Amino acid sequence: MPYIDYYKMLGVDRNASAEDIKKAYRKLARKLHPDLNPNDKEAQKKFQELNEANEVLSDPEKRAKYDKYGENWKHGEEYEKAQQQYRQQSSRQQQWSGQGGQTFYTEGDFSDDDFSDFFHSMFGSGFSRRQSGAGTRNKFKGADYQAELRLTLRQAMQTHQQALSINGKNVRITIPAGVADGQKIKLTGYGQPGVNGGPNGDLYITFIIEDDPAFKRLGDDLYTDAVIDLYTAVLGGETMIDTLDGQVKMTIKPGTQPNAKLRLKGKGFPLYKKEGRFGDLYVTLKVHLPEHLSDKEKELFTQLSKIRKQ
Repeated sequence: MPYIDYYKMLGVDRNASAEDIKKAYRKLARKLHPDLNPNDKEAQKKFQELNEANEVLSDPEKRAKYDKYGENWKHGEEYEKAQQQYRQQSSRQQQWSGQGGQTFYTEGDFSDDDFSDFFHSMFGSGFSRRQSGAGTRNKFKGADYQAELRLTLRQAMQTHQQALSINGKNVRITIPAGVADGQKIKLTGYGQPGVNGGPNGDLYITFIIEDDPAFKRLGDDLYTDAVIDLYTAVLGGETMIDTLDGQVKMTIKPGTQPNAKLRLKGKGFPLYKKEGRFGDLYVTLKVHLPEHLSDKEKELFTQLSKIRKQ
């Protein structure tokens, strides 16, 4: 496979921050996604390369290896160990025969080409210096892919199946209720094909949970607002509260103050992979003051005001 400059692929420089890399990947992933280019093989190829670049540069450890070893980053430490072993061997005294059958010793002086032959005799041809017939070829796992899957808050609260298109293949996955924003799962074997018959890489899916207009999620708890009228706030009563799975009736105590926060236990978000367990729903009460009062209403409020001042 030809060498891919991961930084160039993402359109960032080598000093780019993790956030710059994340933004660049998301922008290009939306443009090159196979679902938007179903018959464009070149776009699909670039999407694979983009995932490979992001998989490496978004991981600090892998990025450090890539910066140090370049295209050989996967096996750079093995390469370095082999080089050290070679240098150790090259520094040993070599025997050679002189006139009269005497044995002499001299320090080794190997060239880079000699090292290349030595290296391939140990690791095969999995690196950038390739030579035919240079020993056995090792098997290496294929690169991992990274993908994002967007869900609404209401989708994330239900265990459901969803179909994905991966390298032209449709894959159906089950998404457990309660999945969190930024949570990552692994699909084994759905990454790039292995090298020399090695295993396929894996696919890592990061969930992006979109904001909901009515509910805010913090952990397993939900937060929402509800509007009550002045009379219910003052005298008490009942009001209907929206939850993610329907409406429930809530009792309002007399004298409830604006912005009072009430809790509905067990009406929050489902706990991930914990069947039947839920967080709580916190409701902030907003008191709506009456508008466009009639003369009679103004008179009554005036009387009430005088009574309160006594």
